[in-house]
Amino acid sequence: MFTGIISGVGRISDAQPLGDDAYGKRLTIEVPQGYLDDVQLGDSIALNGACMTVTSFDAAQARFTIDISGESLTRTAGLAEPGPVNLEKALRANDRLGGHLVSGHVDGIGRVTHFAPVGESWELRVMAPRELARFLAYKGSVTVNGVSLTVNTVQDGAAGCEFSINLIPHTVANTTLGTLTEGASVNLEIDTIARYVERMLSLQG
Repeated sequence: MFTGIISGVGRISDAQPLGDDAYGKRLTIEVPQGYLDDVQLGDSIALNGACMTVTSFDAAQARFTIDISGESLTRTAGLAEPGPVNLEKALRANDRLGGHLVSGHVDGIGRVTHFAPVGESWELRVMAPRELARFLAYKGSVTVNGVSLTVNTVQDGAAGCEFSINLIPHTVANTTLGTLTEGASVNLEIDTIARYVERMLSLQG
């Protein structure tokens, strides 16, 4: 489990196919110095909101590797090639729950439709797939590229569900969200509680 509170920004420095591309890739991720001091083999670290397993690491060189399957590559964004990624280590039992409960399982890929400054903050709008619309609600929680955020508006349409969020300067400066551009693809995870509520309601009929 995770909280959607980003603990560091890393960079995929290398992406090597595991044989054929259909079998996935081995990613090497460079991280800030000291980030791996409490990491062990087999630990879970979320990359842009997708939970991955540490398969090797070098704390002195500040880098680790993960193997990502072909299936995961087709269902996520921003993990197939070198580039920046949001990092979050798995939640410990005694940690603060600063964001919301996040599983690290991407539910769909959204598309940025608008990203612009509003005063000192930034407004981000994302078009989510229609199948996720029932999980998105005003003042509800959503995870965008691993970042726990609060939904400000929701607008349903034929193309999907467009929702907006407000990014404070701290979030823009300390995550990769500040580098987003219109048309960019982002990983989305809906609120875990909303998922269970939808399931319970579906069985009442």
